[in-house]
Amino acid sequence: MTTPNPSLADALAHADVLFERAELESVIADLGRQIDAALDGERAVFLTVMNGALMFAGQLALSIRTDLEFDYVHATRYRGATSGSELHWLREPAAELRGRTVLLVDDILDEGHTLKAVRDDCLRRGARRVLIASLCSKRHDRVVEGIASDFNGVELPDRYVFGYGMDYHEQGRNLPAIYALR
Repeated sequence: MTTPNPSLADALAHADVLFERAELESVIADLGRQIDAALDGERAVFLTVMNGALMFAGQLALSIRTDLEFDYVHATRYRGATSGSELHWLREPAAELRGRTVLLVDDILDEGHTLKAVRDDCLRRGARRVLIASLCSKRHDRVVEGIASDFNGVELPDRYVFGYGMDYHEQGRNLPAIYALR
């Protein structure tokens, strides 16, 4: 017998709003301008890490004026839980990465295990460089050595966060703000 997921309504009742939609949209537009400057006209592979980065990636892509090729990967450590474990690959990139710049887009840089594994895989596939864009990162000292965002939107406290692509037990990804459990 499976245990039902905790209630999203209960989580919202015990959470603080950290960033509202309007503020996040402004931050994402600024990230798009920064990425345009870094790409300097180069057509990169825009590689979204599913499922969490879906909301952020769509908005970010519309903020970037440089032409992009789109692809996605699906790799996870959480599988609906609130803490990570071993990495599971559900889909690898289909685009040719050899000799190209990859813009790796994810919702959050927490400890960085997933992003590091995906970035290293892109480099093994011959990517010339991998730039990482994250909507948010957490403030703590547990980040895996050798991983950082080249472009990051907002910093979050070291609490469990959800909304704007991030889930609470596979719920709430489409909430239009970022929340943190108290």
